[in-house]
Amino acid sequence: MFASDRWDPDRMMDGSYGGMMGGGAWVMLLLWMLLLGLVVAAVVWAVRVSDVRASSGTSHDRPRTPSPREELDLRLARGEVSPEEYETIRALLGS
Repeated sequence: MFASDRWDPDRMMDGSYGGMMGGGAWVMLLLWMLLLGLVVAAVVWAVRVSDVRASSGTSHDRPRTPSPREELDLRLARGEVSPEEYETIRALLGS
C-alpha cells in the first residue's frame, strides 16, 4: 500500500489537498471581491454625478439680479437720479 492511499480527513474528494480553499475557491473569492469593488465604484460615481447635476442649476452659480427697487436705490446712491425723480419712480413702482 502506498503512503498516498491512506485515509486523510483533510483530503478532498478528487485526491488533492487544500481543504475548502482549493484553487477554484480562491478564483471565486477574487471574482466576488472584484464584483463588490465594481458595485462600490458605481455607487461612488453615481453620487458624484448627482451632486454635480444638483449644484449646476442653483442660484449659487449665478449672480443675483437686483430688484427694481434695489436698482433704483443704487441709482440714487450713485447720483444718477435726483431725490425728486427717485420719489416719482418709487411711487410708480408701488413700493
